[in-house]
Amino acid sequence: MKYPAVLPFSDILPRLHEFDAIIDVRSPSEFAEDHLPGAVNLPVLDDEQRVHVGTLYKQTSAFEAKKLGAALIAKNIARHIEDGLIAHPHSWSPLVYCWRGGNRSGAMAHILARIGWPVTQLDGGYKDYRRHVNAELATLPERFDFINVLCGPTGSGKSRLLQVLDKQGAQVIDLEDLAAHRGSVLGGLPDADQPSQKAFESALWQQLRTFDPTLPVFIESESKKVGRLRVPDALMEKMRAADCTDVRLDIGERVQLLMQDYAHFVGDPARLNVQLALLTQLHGKEKIAHWQQLATSGHMAELVEELLVQHYDPVYRQSIARNFSRYAQATPLVLPDISEHAFEQAARALCAIVGEPRNASAA
Repeated sequence: MKYPAVLPFSDILPRLHEFDAIIDVRSPSEFAEDHLPGAVNLPVLDDEQRVHVGTLYKQTSAFEAKKLGAALIAKNIARHIEDGLIAHPHSWSPLVYCWRGGNRSGAMAHILARIGWPVTQLDGGYKDYRRHVNAELATLPERFDFINVLCGPTGSGKSRLLQVLDKQGAQVIDLEDLAAHRGSVLGGLPDADQPSQKAFESALWQQLRTFDPTLPVFIESESKKVGRLRVPDALMEKMRAADCTDVRLDIGERVQLLMQDYAHFVGDPARLNVQLALLTQLHGKEKIAHWQQLATSGHMAELVEELLVQHYDPVYRQSIARNFSRYAQATPLVLPDISEHAFEQAARALCAIVGEPRNASAA
């Protein structure tokens, strides 16, 4: 084969795991927004250089921009080779891509191929990858007839149960984990920003494409948005028509679970009160002031229980029956407490409730 080989993503996908490296040569900000799974960023133009070249292209001429761009790209590629690529053996096989599969990835791929490495360039670049992801997210959920949605009010342990199911080897889609958000006004994580919409979709696609459609897929009931991120329509429709499991936990245990999961608010009442203020339109100034006083005075357990009874549980009851058509037939799953043993037992019981793979009888 002549190198660099230039192939569309549809041809590359079946052997994506075979490449020794996936090199994204776009600028750091482009890479940060989203990238191919497993890619590393070796920019041939950094953000400032890209803006400079683009401005020159628009304000002066394409020729002047190309001269400057070529010089900068050559220097950056040389630096990447000297800083690490030079150590790779002759058999090292990278995949290289940029935004559209044009000059940036073409320059890198050409130089690596001239050195002697069997390099492949993604034809159409990241844009071709995104087209593929968008198309698959519209169709992949239809493959899974065996989806089970974990329902239950805030604090009932759905996310912990998903984590235990995952550890036990079940197929799990944890939308809140992928979105880095717990899905409510208090749902932002203290140590992580949400990914971009594109990165969220890439992570979801990467997970879905590896699943066995004959095995159960467990997912938590969610609204259309998790924080500021939107769940793809096809998956949302599949979830809302799926079988449900009603996870149940005593309210005292729910309070303890939430105080553990939201320890960053328990330890920072001022921060919690800022978020509680966002509920003023729903509950009025007097109620919010009362809740803020509970937080400030350290009565967190009392506050959490009031929030559950007066805010979260009514919202949940209104939403769940309206949005999940099979919730009325949900199978109950009662957790006695929030111990690790309780969740392990519940996960095993849930797998038994859901049953064997759809093709098991044929086997």
